[in-house]
Amino acid sequence: MIEKSIIDIEEIKKSKTTEELIEFGILNMDKPSGPTSFGVDDYLKKTIGLRKASHFGTLDPKVTGVLPIALNRACKLTGFFLSHDKTYVGVMEVHKKVKREDVEKIIEEKFTGKITQLPPVKSRVKRQEREREIHLFEIIEESEKENERGKIFLFRTKCEGGTYVRKLIHDLGLALNTGAHMLELRRTHAGIFSETDKEYPIVNLYDFEKAFNNYKKGNDGELRAMLIPGEIVANIFPIVLVKNELIEKFYTGKPIYENDVKSDLKQMTHEGKYCVFSEDKKSFVGIYKRVYEDDIVLRADFVMAPIK
Repeated sequence: MIEKSIIDIEEIKKSKTTEELIEFGILNMDKPSGPTSFGVDDYLKKTIGLRKASHFGTLDPKVTGVLPIALNRACKLTGFFLSHDKTYVGVMEVHKKVKREDVEKIIEEKFTGKITQLPPVKSRVKRQEREREIHLFEIIEESEKENERGKIFLFRTKCEGGTYVRKLIHDLGLALNTGAHMLELRRTHAGIFSETDKEYPIVNLYDFEKAFNNYKKGNDGELRAMLIPGEIVANIFPIVLVKNELIEKFYTGKPIYENDVKSDLKQMTHEGKYCVFSEDKKSFVGIYKRVYEDDIVLRADFVMAPIK
C-alpha cells in the first residue's frame, strides 16, 4: 500500500447519504465457511436490492476471512484492487513424519520469492503456468503429537494476488516427497482491507443483516459504519488534483493536459495509474494512466460521472 492518501475519505463519507454510499461503496465482508464468494455477492444483491455486486479476489467455499465486495457502480473498481497482495493463515497436513526444519528449508529454497504456479484443475482461469511472488511463507506452530499419517503445521503466507494457496501447499508436499494438503485457511488481509482494520472493520453476515434491517426501519447508523466509500481507491494510487471548473469535461472521459493539473507535475514520476480528484479534494473524477503525448499527461481508464 502507498502512503496515506491526501484525500480525507471519512470527510467524503460524511458528505454522502447512505443511499449514495450503497451506490458507490464497498463492504469488507467476513466470508464464512460454506458459501462461495459468488454466493455472498448474490446474498448482498438480493438483500440490499443491488444491480451488481463484485468481490475482490475469490475465496474457495471452505475458506474464510476478508472478502471485500463492491456495490453497484463501485464494481467498476474491481480490476484495480485484484492484483494487490493477500495474507493468509492456515493449517496444513504433511502426509508423512517430517521435521519442521526440513519443511522450512524447502520453503526457503523453493517457495519464497518468485515462483511458477499452475492453477488447479478446478479453477475459473485458463490452466497455464504463471509467475507469482511469495513475500512471506512461515511456519508458526507444529502439532506436538504426530498423527498416524504425518504432522500438522500452522502457517502464514503473504503472496501476490492470484496465488492459489491450496496449490502452494500441494506443491510443497511434492517437493518434500511426502504429500501435503490444506486443512483450513483464513484470509486476514486483501490489499488495503484487513480483519483488524479499526476504521473499516470486517463485517459478518449476521451483523450486516441486522444493520440492514435497522436501516429499513429508519436507523442507518450501523449500516453507515460498515459502508466504505468507493473513493477508498485513493489509498492505493497516487493522487492528482485538477482544476475544479474543468470537472464536467473530465467526466466525459477527455484526456488531462498539463495546464489542467493543480498538482506539482514534477511529483508525477509514477508510470502507472493515478486517482484524479478536484482541487478541493471533494470530487472523485476517476482513475487515469500516466502518458507522455505532447501536452497530455493523463488518459482515463475509468471516470466517475455523476448520475443525473
